[in-house]
Amino acid sequence: MLLAFDVGNTNIVLGVFDGEKLIRSWRMKTDRNKSVDEYGMLIHQLFEYDKLDMKAVTDVIISTVVPPVLYTLQHLSRKYFRTKAIVVGPGVKTGMVIKYDNPKALGSDRIVNAVAAYHKYGGPLIIIDLGTATTFCAVNEKGEYLGGTIAPGLKISSEALTEKTSKLPKVEIEEPGKVICKNTIESIQAGLVYGHVGLVENVVGRMKKELAPDGGPVTVVATGGMAGMISDSTSVIDHIERDLTLDGLRLIYKKNR
Repeated sequence: MLLAFDVGNTNIVLGVFDGEKLIRSWRMKTDRNKSVDEYGMLIHQLFEYDKLDMKAVTDVIISTVVPPVLYTLQHLSRKYFRTKAIVVGPGVKTGMVIKYDNPKALGSDRIVNAVAAYHKYGGPLIIIDLGTATTFCAVNEKGEYLGGTIAPGLKISSEALTEKTSKLPKVEIEEPGKVICKNTIESIQAGLVYGHVGLVENVVGRMKKELAPDGGPVTVVATGGMAGMISDSTSVIDHIERDLTLDGLRLIYKKNR
């Protein structure tokens, strides 16, 4: 079996594959201070709860945008799974040409998502990852990664609003169903959610013009924790793929095993 780690700034998503089938996935908080054994015991509990055998894991692949956690997971792979992990980065085959000024500066999660989305839908393609940051990535019909856009995510925007104002409270990020709101909580929720919808629609519209100046079709795929909420309020998203990054890690593993 393959154990795949997608390490984000807020959460670590890990999944177990048996061949091409994703058997189980979990989400845990990213903690730069956790030791190898703390992560090991937590993963052991997850496996035990779902009646999975850690000894059945033969390979590990890691994508991370949090460098301090990388060494910990590499050590964990050797200690608990007796294998050297594949780390998505320079030197790893992805099957995708990167047209970025400095490919080493590109977050590995963006490449992994692009690989998975292009494999499933072809191009031209826009991939939106609605996580801690909201990223937009463009892939052309040849399967070349062209670049994209990075914006603050919904949670970052919410935290900034609370921290930088004296009276505005922290709110749950929910869709209020209207923009003419009669209380502060709903007013903030409307600004956060519908403002982000506007961001998504604007960036997607501009990207489509750059990808297909002739007005041809461009597929838009969304992933990340906020994808469902944003998708409910806009028609520009064609597909939601909650396990996109894990699927991309599996595909990259196949090219490098």
